[in-house]
Amino acid sequence: MLRKILKIVGGFIISLVVLAIVGWIAFVPSPQGPGYQFAMAWGSKGSGPGQFRDPTGLAVAGKEVFVADARNGRIQVFDFNGKFLRQFGKPGKKPGEMKRPMNLRIVGNELYVAEYWNDRIQVFGLDGTSHRIIGGSSGSGPGQFNAPGGVDVAANGDLFVADFYNQRIQQLTADGRFIRQWGTTGKVGIGAGQFNYPTDVLLAKDGTIYAGDGYNDRVQAFTADGTFWKKWGGPFAMNIFGPFRGWFATVTSLALDVKGNVFVADFYNNRIQKFSRDGTFLTTFGQKGRGPGQFSHVTAVAVADDGTVFAADFGNNRIQKWLQKKVKG
Repeated sequence: MLRKILKIVGGFIISLVVLAIVGWIAFVPSPQGPGYQFAMAWGSKGSGPGQFRDPTGLAVAGKEVFVADARNGRIQVFDFNGKFLRQFGKPGKKPGEMKRPMNLRIVGNELYVAEYWNDRIQVFGLDGTSHRIIGGSSGSGPGQFNAPGGVDVAANGDLFVADFYNQRIQQLTADGRFIRQWGTTGKVGIGAGQFNYPTDVLLAKDGTIYAGDGYNDRVQAFTADGTFWKKWGGPFAMNIFGPFRGWFATVTSLALDVKGNVFVADFYNNRIQKFSRDGTFLTTFGQKGRGPGQFSHVTAVAVADDGTVFAADFGNNRIQKWLQKKVKG
């Protein structure tokens, strides 16, 4: 009898092990490309030049790095080695002022700033001159925002906005007129094309629309005509978070490199993950901590044309710079 019980228990344990192995193979991808190495970091907590109070957004133009310094209500600009160049903005609602600037996007010679607390998109020249404002009246109607987290701009000037509390991505004309949306206004969902607090939106050169589906712990992708294409992040990309490769614990920011690879700021996992344009996992870098190459929550990521990666290290009030490891020939 004891032998029979042991045989049953043994079979059960073997089955569990097999299922665990199969699950790991199916849902935890292996790295497909070279990794990244920490290069340097700059910043500390404060309000002086080169200091931050919650860095939340990043963008790169030429050899300059633009940083959304959220609680200081300003944008700071640095060179690639962290040298402070200039700043603009202060807390407020007037043109040129900001309240919690979030993800940034540079298109042409203009900087687009998603203002979380002002419920608007403000557009600046790269010198800091305020050019125009889209939105600003909080609401859930067409063309209104409730805490926008990210923005991008199409070749024809249309704006795509991650409308955080309204649970949608909006497409607007350049002057703010509503065109269409993805997601049901005010309704959380985990199905394809539904959102759970979207944080960022990104357009590829071929028109593909990528959305950071924040609390669903995934990225969603739509074709240029707006049709749902695919989603990734955890098993079936169905709001299952985790620390494994290819999984997320709150997506906060997206970026593209010149090859079309997608970089994702993985907030609670304290890392950046890199994927091919179709969501194939490539590599990941970063871990929790306060030392070199460690993060205390990653809020934003940006990639320069030369492949240099910059990450906003939120809790440590600093910016980190990473370089791709050279492949040995």
